[in-house]
Amino acid sequence: NSVNEKNRLRDEAEYLQAKLDRAEKLVKGLSGEYTRWQSSIGEFKLSLVKVTGDALLAAAFLSYAGPFETVYRNALMKKWSLAVRTQKLPCTENFEFTKFLAKATDVRDWNIQGLPKDEFSTENGVISTRGRRWPLMIDPQGQANRWIRNMESTKLRIIDLKMKDFLRDVENSVQYGFPVLLQDILEEIDPALEPVLSKSILKIGNREVMRIGDKELDYSHDFRMYITTKLANPHYTPEISTKATVVNFAVKKDGLEAQLLGIVVQKEEPDLETQKSELTIRVAAGKRQLVELEDEILRLLSESTGSLLDDEGLVNTLQQSKVTSETVTQQLIIAEETEKKIDIARLGYRSASIRASLAYFVLDDMSRVDPMYQFSLDSYVELFMMSIDNSRTSDSGGNKAKRCEDINIFHTLAVYKSTCRGLFESHKLLFSLQLCFKVMEAAGSIPPEEFNFFAFGAGLVDKNLQKHNPAQDWLSSGSWDNLTEIDKLPGFQGIVSSVEQNIREWRQWYMSAKPEEEPMPGDWANKCSDLQKLCILRALRIDRLLFAAGRFISSYMGPEYVDPPSFDLKSVYETSNCKTPLIFVLSPGVDPTAGIFQLSSQLGQKVENCALGQGQAPTAVRYIEEGTKKGTWVFLANCHLMLSWMPTLEKMIEALVEGMPNPNFRLWLSSSPDPKFPISVLQRGIKMTTEPPKGLRSNMLTLYNTISDDQFVRCGHQSQYKKLLFALVWFHAILLERRKFKSLGFNIPYDFNESDFAICHDLIIVFLDEYPDRIPFDAMKYLIAEANYGGRVTDDFDRRLVNVYIGELFCDDAVTMEGFLLSELAEYHIPEEGDLSHYKEFIRGMPTSDHPMAFGQHPNADISSQIDDANTLIEVLVSLQPRVVKVVDENAEDPLAKQSMELLEQSPTIFDIRNIKEKMENRSDPDPLKTVLYQELDRYNLLLNTVRSSLTSISKAIQGIVAVTPELEDVMDSLGKLRVPRSWASTYPSTKPLGSWMRDLMQRCDQLSEWSESELPKQFWLPGFTYPTGFLTAVLQTAARSNGVAIDALSWEFSVLHHADLTQITTHPKEGVYVSGLYVENCCWNFPGGFLEEPKPMELISVMPIIHFKPVEGKRKVAKGFYGCPLYMYPVRTGTRERPSYVVSIDLRCGRFSSDFWTKRGVALLLSTSS
Repeated sequence: NSVNEKNRLRDEAEYLQAKLDRAEKLVKGLSGEYTRWQSSIGEFKLSLVKVTGDALLAAAFLSYAGPFETVYRNALMKKWSLAVRTQKLPCTENFEFTKFLAKATDVRDWNIQGLPKDEFSTENGVISTRGRRWPLMIDPQGQANRWIRNMESTKLRIIDLKMKDFLRDVENSVQYGFPVLLQDILEEIDPALEPVLSKSILKIGNREVMRIGDKELDYSHDFRMYITTKLANPHYTPEISTKATVVNFAVKKDGLEAQLLGIVVQKEEPDLETQKSELTIRVAAGKRQLVELEDEILRLLSESTGSLLDDEGLVNTLQQSKVTSETVTQQLIIAEETEKKIDIARLGYRSASIRASLAYFVLDDMSRVDPMYQFSLDSYVELFMMSIDNSRTSDSGGNKAKRCEDINIFHTLAVYKSTCRGLFESHKLLFSLQLCFKVMEAAGSIPPEEFNFFAFGAGLVDKNLQKHNPAQDWLSSGSWDNLTEIDKLPGFQGIVSSVEQNIREWRQWYMSAKPEEEPMPGDWANKCSDLQKLCILRALRIDRLLFAAGRFISSYMGPEYVDPPSFDLKSVYETSNCKTPLIFVLSPGVDPTAGIFQLSSQLGQKVENCALGQGQAPTAVRYIEEGTKKGTWVFLANCHLMLSWMPTLEKMIEALVEGMPNPNFRLWLSSSPDPKFPISVLQRGIKMTTEPPKGLRSNMLTLYNTISDDQFVRCGHQSQYKKLLFALVWFHAILLERRKFKSLGFNIPYDFNESDFAICHDLIIVFLDEYPDRIPFDAMKYLIAEANYGGRVTDDFDRRLVNVYIGELFCDDAVTMEGFLLSELAEYHIPEEGDLSHYKEFIRGMPTSDHPMAFGQHPNADISSQIDDANTLIEVLVSLQPRVVKVVDENAEDPLAKQSMELLEQSPTIFDIRNIKEKMENRSDPDPLKTVLYQELDRYNLLLNTVRSSLTSISKAIQGIVAVTPELEDVMDSLGKLRVPRSWASTYPSTKPLGSWMRDLMQRCDQLSEWSESELPKQFWLPGFTYPTGFLTAVLQTAARSNGVAIDALSWEFSVLHHADLTQITTHPKEGVYVSGLYVENCCWNFPGGFLEEPKPMELISVMPIIHFKPVEGKRKVAKGFYGCPLYMYPVRTGTRERPSYVVSIDLRCGRFSSDFWTKRGVALLLSTSS
């Protein structure tokens, strides 16, 4: 018994010793966790209290924040947090959505899988993976697509709506729990996917079922669906946006900078970047291991039964975990320290990534200018890597700043050159200027107030506080408005005084042909920056703005940024490969086919040409399939005519990228700009723009190049033929180039092409051979000007112009006189006879730039078109600027609210029509004119109600009292850009900026108030009527009633008075009305002589005297010595289909020149100007 007792006591002692050892190990093992667990328990208790508010904020963010950018997300979170606290709900002080709904380990894994590391992208990752609705990712650069592919890896099923059997893939995935990526959707989703999108899961017994079409499928909860679109700004119907979570994955500045920085470091210091990548993975793995160890310990502790000291496995695991944890923690400390050092070393290359990121966003913005300007991030990254390689020089000597500067200079120019290839000529300067402004903005060298003036000009001007214009004879009211407003800016104070004190110097500068090259008057030559000079030119000589912008870009960025590389098809071909489509973006009158065939013959390549259209799809498919095997070229012309087939082409191009086509194969496409052209094709392809030759000389050479030697000698009457052919070539070139004068050229721009010329060329040969004795000029002129070229001309005044030109060129003098002049300039004449090469040589010797007089135009016509071009450039530039409102003081009044209140105060009051009608009943005004008055008052009341209503709604919307409708948003956007909103412009057409439009509206309402309250006006301000034709018809009706004749028998007789002084009109005319307020464009009126005459330099629009509109019996033709001058409502002479701009033709005395002279000048009367 004593032995047994001894053994029992020894065993118990050993057991207790083992327990003591375990207890010591347990205490030591958990001692490291104790402190952290204590603090964690405290945090968890606190977060349990605050979970109500936090969950509410997270749910709101998850549901609503997806489509918005960072600025709006932060603003929403700020407002929501404030609302939660106001309701006394507990919530975390600085609530972070990503920390609340995502584990740090998951976020690190996402980063490794390709999700950018910026906060915005992390939020997107959380919304996409934690929401109950499937994510619909707006992904123009394909970042989300890549991330999903890497994250879901091998099990992922990738589909798109163009695949034949995509529904079968979805059905299988729903049953077996595979993730599905539905990529590249547009604005609609196949209705068959509706049950999947809305998660329509039915419970049948123990089964969970989803009905897709006529099938009932067992639903697996492992199934996940991701949807991506390449559209940058899609509009989804509520049916889609309520069932899916829309997430904005468009690349952001921070995320792109980080990616590009990685690329620079990878190229420059590959060891550093490799070390960084390995460390990132190691740190992520280490932190994941720590979390797993902690979870394992907690699991063992929670699952342990009985005494912990009896669980030897738990104690051993704890001991092992402790050792591993200490090792991993130590490694993490070293790794994170190393990572910080690497990050500091990488920052030396940050300036290169900043510039490259900036250039990409300028490039990306161009898609808003034209739908064909689509650029993929992948190809941009390739270009950036090539720039890094090609910019290496020996003189950087390890200096990172110098190396970054080299990369920036090389890459920015490479972006400019490669992009210009795919831009239309009119957009190349815009791209350079936008790039220049963004580079300057990043460097902090653009004062915001100066850029705002450059973009918007004077804006709303208070005329009551404005100084008197001291130079009214040469400085227009619009220029004076600009000058007085620019004087208020910090860098321009004193400029108005300078003009007042040095009028002669300023006038000399203002009148100079190239003011941008002249020194500024007085001390302004030295104290102005380049941007300030640009602003002064924008204020006073906007016609020279494009030239000045070129000099500005040249001085800041370099002259190469205003000299686009010339188009060379062979060099473009050399940058392509068999997987890259080459896309011609077409403009009217250009066909790239000849260029492709010429290049193919040089390189010995066979080309299969297919002009797309109805029924051509099988041919195109066959050509592509054969071309990929045999290595031939395929040219598919006019893709815009078969947009319905483009998805098929898109799939074929995707197959090319993934397959192995013959290296010699090339796919050439041509299309006019169209927003429905597939974005992915544009992003994958090399884009080239094709434009017709510019200038008379180039156009004439092009036409002569179409004539073969055989054709040239075909006609039997060579002498007459050669002269008339040259006249026809000149006629065609004049009609094409005249379009550059905008409305002064043609009311409607026409696309005359080489087939028009070819038919007329044949006509000349036929007529000369058929009628050898006497050339039938009348028949020839009719068939050319009326039937052939005139067949395209739809405007009567344009047809008159075409007939004037043909009448001057096709006459006896043209074939009998040596050196017959084609225009007022001696350089342009029919050369002496010779062979085909002689005529080509003569054309090559003609001036390279076209003087307006070659067209019969005044030099002012150039200025007018240059002003239009400058305004267009500024308008597009403004549209590219981000819509961001910066409020410095939160208590300060919102600038838009302030502006709308000022406009509301200025807007006229509503007319009391009932009261006016009662007053008018007792007056002797003619009934037709009373009717016109009532109609005008009704229209203006509608307009004034719209204006006042929208201005009142803006103030309420800013306070959050009313919802912002799309119409109200358009008004707010327009007011921000100082433009007239569309909803305000429906009553009468106008091209005036907002400030001028408002003053004009007040003047219009004043005329109606005076008429309705006082008496019938002795003279009528015709621009004040919304329908001037209605008013003139009422005047004719009044005359018809008083004279007892039919209104159809009446026409107008016009008598122009010798003055424009309204005070001299003291009585009504016996017949008709006196009319004031007319302007004449591209000439001026000689007041004493009473005829049209040449305008002064820079005088684009002149005031007309008062005109007496007198109804007379009988239809009258325009008398000799008179010019039938069209009157238009506003500068857009075509108007719209609903509201033509044309009012009436007024006969004006021609003066020293013929009516043909003024026809070629494009002279017209206007009721309203653009200023």
